[in-house]
Amino acid sequence: MTAEHIRKEFLDFFKKKKHEIVVSASLIPADPTALFTSAGMQQFIPYLSGDVEPPYQRACSVQKCFRTSDIDEVGDEFHHTYFEMLGNWSFGDYFKKEAIAWSLELLIDVYNLPKDRLWVTVFIGEKGIAKDKEAIEIWQKNGLIKERIKEFGMKANFWGPVGSTGPCGPCSEIHYDQGKKFQKKDCTINNCGPNCGCGRFVEIWNLVFMQYDKTGENQYEKLPANNVDTGAGLERLTSIIQGKTSNYETDLFLTLIEKIKSLSDAKEAEKNIKTVRIIADHIRGACFLIADGVLTAKEDRGYVLRRIIRRAMRYARILNASPELLVSLAGTVVDHYKNIYPELDQQRNDILTVIQKEEERFRKTLNEGLKKFKKLVRLTIDKKDKELDSKMVFQLYDTYGFPLELTKEMAEEENLKVDEQAFEKEFARHREISRAGVKKKFGGVGEWKEKVAAQHSATHLMHQALREVLGEHVQQAGSDLTPERLRFDFTHPDKLTEQEVKKVETIVNRQIKNELSVTVKEMPYEEAIAAGALAFFKEKYPKVVKMYSMGDYSREVCAGPHVKNTREIINFKIIKEQASGAGVRRIKAVVGK
Repeated sequence: MTAEHIRKEFLDFFKKKKHEIVVSASLIPADPTALFTSAGMQQFIPYLSGDVEPPYQRACSVQKCFRTSDIDEVGDEFHHTYFEMLGNWSFGDYFKKEAIAWSLELLIDVYNLPKDRLWVTVFIGEKGIAKDKEAIEIWQKNGLIKERIKEFGMKANFWGPVGSTGPCGPCSEIHYDQGKKFQKKDCTINNCGPNCGCGRFVEIWNLVFMQYDKTGENQYEKLPANNVDTGAGLERLTSIIQGKTSNYETDLFLTLIEKIKSLSDAKEAEKNIKTVRIIADHIRGACFLIADGVLTAKEDRGYVLRRIIRRAMRYARILNASPELLVSLAGTVVDHYKNIYPELDQQRNDILTVIQKEEERFRKTLNEGLKKFKKLVRLTIDKKDKELDSKMVFQLYDTYGFPLELTKEMAEEENLKVDEQAFEKEFARHREISRAGVKKKFGGVGEWKEKVAAQHSATHLMHQALREVLGEHVQQAGSDLTPERLRFDFTHPDKLTEQEVKKVETIVNRQIKNELSVTVKEMPYEEAIAAGALAFFKEKYPKVVKMYSMGDYSREVCAGPHVKNTREIINFKIIKEQASGAGVRRIKAVVGK
């Protein structure tokens, strides 16, 4: 059974159980406090918490996810940065009885997994919360023998809450017994089982039963309505169903792995299988991030994207791979997933361009940076130290584009360490120097804000005009305001034509002449988004935000400052349009007479 078939069967199964099929949310989450979408339940948090009335009581989805917490394990049998999560949800509708019965029905009757290979874990009871006897009884009623039901505490079998308080509950994890050949020699059948860690038992599905509300430290109350939240990793499930020993041996990775080998030194590829897997994982993750609007940068999501592309480049050097390897692999990823996630095909040019430009950018400094690193290693060893100088580590980051994690990996290969806290202090010091330079350039903050209010309001009008002229893929990628001019970076793959520039300019000036009132309202972030406000995910928004509206033409989440009426802008003129980076254009403009 192919991975595509597994996806389809999952959705078809729960559709027959009267679930609404919900499309995958973006890898850039609506929650501004989260870096990426890392679980299927994230887009349903408002329903699960009870803050928003759900439009349906049952839902299922295949969610794109991205995590970096396991990046050091990427390349083993089961870990990835990007992965897909199959899940089904009940919002105050069915509960444990149906969730357990349906999970077994799908695994046994649809995916044809042998029932005698399935084991489950349940909550043993802890911190004043009783053992989940109900789940144990339901598993047994569905034919699972007592010996294959194991009990664990909160760490393994209790989910949530997301923060310090909120919805949470016990969970049941379904594990698959791969057989004795996967069991370590020091394990015996008497003590080996789920959560053993020997590799024989693999978790394939987690059923979370949200029935409590954590109100304080060790304080739990029953929720007025019970919810179900489940998650099964597609990659791992595919590996089990296809009878493979690793996710990387499934049809999700097979074509990528073969292409890496064909474009690399055959002996090196054979010798460094983990290296091959890391490249396959990282290029897949990079493609999905770019397709959802992430661009390489020095911070936040852009930093993660840059990190995995550059990490893949470094590993490609180990394989003596072709210079065209990553771009070629990116095309393969797009072709493999375009029927499931059409946004990849729609953003094909952006994906290939961003990866190619990042490769070119890093390649220019890679050799010099490696020389600098080797010199640093020699100096450290000569001084009989075990830790690299933090200022030099920062220089590798700031001057040569080496992500901190890349330097850490190379240092570990030399049995040396990196002081991350010292690096962060160095980073903070340079940031303060930059801020001081800005303050010196622009004078007092209050005075500066007053002078750039018109420019700031003009960027809002221009942003909306760009979306009208070029398409809704346009979003802010950066900006800079001075009393003399505004600079606005935005996502768009092509140079603007003279006609497009003129059209944007005309639209903005029309809205200036329309004398639109500029109003501001404070409201929860979710309400602002629901009201149609644009928000730039590279910023971190608080729970309550300011939404600036310019008549009915433009709405954006923003901290200000702005004019009170668009007539104060007087006039808008674009003076330059140019490339700013891969897939990013830059406009410089002036306002006033």
